[in-house]
Amino acid sequence: QVQLVESGGGLVQAGGSLRLSCAASGRVFSIRAMGWYRQAPGKQRELVASITGSGSTNYADSVKGRFTVSRDNAKNTVSLQMNNVKPEDTAVYYCNAVLLDWGDYWGQGTQVTVSS
Repeated sequence: QVQLVESGGGLVQAGGSLRLSCAASGRVFSIRAMGWYRQAPGKQRELVASITGSGSTNYADSVKGRFTVSRDNAKNTVSLQMNNVKPEDTAVYYCNAVLLDWGDYWGQGTQVTVSS
């Protein structure tokens, strides 16, 4: 089992910045990749960014150049730096961890609201 706890969500004005963090506990030694997904009202959950243990990253086209995902393997944390946010970034953001055996774990979600 892996437990994920997110922090850092809130209200921000368009053009501003916000940083999300996620702390993992439990079977952290077996985590293959971590990342962030988001779900806006009435929409499906979508990948925002992910990062492997070796540092390889993947971003949704809509956030490339604005968001940066990073991982601290020693602290078992993953962060999402969100710059130049837009109203369409408003969503509940979920931390995700995928294990070596492809087990899939989720945090409880944190609300990000961008005002125009």
